[in-house]
Amino acid sequence: VAAAYRELFLAAGGGALGLFTAIGRLRAVHQRIAPVLEEAGLPLYAQHVGGMDAATLVDIFRAEEHSCLLGTDAVRDGVDVPGRSLRLIVFDRVPWPRPDILHRARKAHWKAAGAGANGYDDMLARLRLKQAYGRLIRRADDRGVFVMLDSRLPSRLLSAFPQGVTVDRVGLAEAVAKTRLFLDS
Repeated sequence: VAAAYRELFLAAGGGALGLFTAIGRLRAVHQRIAPVLEEAGLPLYAQHVGGMDAATLVDIFRAEEHSCLLGTDAVRDGVDVPGRSLRLIVFDRVPWPRPDILHRARKAHWKAAGAGANGYDDMLARLRLKQAYGRLIRRADDRGVFVMLDSRLPSRLLSAFPQGVTVDRVGLAEAVAKTRLFLDS
């Protein structure tokens, strides 16, 4: 996972937001890629690493066009970075909901209402993907790449993305090459 983030962030030349579903993975990736990105002149900031709050991290990320930011759901849901400062989003895993007691009760209610066994989970995951993608395209002239590292993304969740968005299922090397090509064009 760290190698994927490193190569994609380098291909984009910064302006990259890495989203995680677990704080532990975020911290591990940060530790592994920070020296390489620093050497390449790409500042790396991270939520849950150090004492800086998410709002401050986002402000710094917005101001530095070639920086990279790692975050979890608070960053996914609270980032407004139009323009070239955000041109790549990389998501580590499908953002399935955590099965706590409230989630189980709501899921049971949805299932009883005829939404199917996975209807509630699918809806939440779709909303989270839509929210993340919405960070990338804020204005009519924004452009960027959205990469999901989890190969287990079900096709039924692709409706989270706007009509006209091309979805390519490719390996990492091809994703890096396509990211570089798209952002250089």
